[in-house]
Amino acid sequence: MGVDMDQLLQFVQAQGMRLLGGLAVLAVGCFAVRWIVRFVERSQKFIRIEPTLKSFLHSLMRILLYVVVILTAASVMGVPLTSFITLLASAGVAVSLAMQGALSNFVGGMTMLLLKPFKAGDYVKIGDTEGTTRAVGVFYTELTTPDNRHISLPNSSLTNTAIVNYTREGTRRLDMTYAVSYASDMDRVFEVLTAVVHGSDMALPDPAPTVHLAECADSSLKFVVRLWCRTADYWTLYYYLMEEGKRALDRAGIEIPFPQLDVHVR
Repeated sequence: MGVDMDQLLQFVQAQGMRLLGGLAVLAVGCFAVRWIVRFVERSQKFIRIEPTLKSFLHSLMRILLYVVVILTAASVMGVPLTSFITLLASAGVAVSLAMQGALSNFVGGMTMLLLKPFKAGDYVKIGDTEGTTRAVGVFYTELTTPDNRHISLPNSSLTNTAIVNYTREGTRRLDMTYAVSYASDMDRVFEVLTAVVHGSDMALPDPAPTVHLAECADSSLKFVVRLWCRTADYWTLYYYLMEEGKRALDRAGIEIPFPQLDVHVR
């Protein structure tokens, strides 16, 4: 009985030391992961990486390092790595079924990094959502809307949705439509709208701005003004043309009519 007790104590002592050693490795490893991540983030090579790729690599690096720490701690505790890996492989099917969404998001994130339809800082429209891209993570892409809402979109949805990038080209075409009365002098309308366009230095000279009669509608003549501007100036120029166009047409005595309907009574 005494021998059995001694063996039991030795076994408990050995296993306890292994457990403590594994916990120590886990604690030190977690601290080391944070230090390595911060060190890599501050390196010049990492700083020069494109921001979108940087956020993805940051998330992926943390996950892989923590996996290494957990496997090392399990090995110190006496868990055979081959058995541990076999167990993980056996559970892989069940886990993959339970995490189909996460895996598809991971593949979607990789696809976004390879195809690069946008980068951090671009203003994009994805489906019914639009905003400025902040980061492409392992599983989610983060956007900030113009009214400062934070939106996280699953990466898997991005690969099956049309993505409109408003920033990439640097310039955008702005189309403005003005409706005037049928009684208006067309030449005078051309003159007034052309003056409004040239009154702003945000309109690019090449391609040159144009003013055309676009439609003879039911109640009005519709003139379209087309011009090019820098993407950053788009909305500022849009509101300028809207406001100054209305003022200029009013000063010229050109009527902007309400919808009209002629009713004939027999």
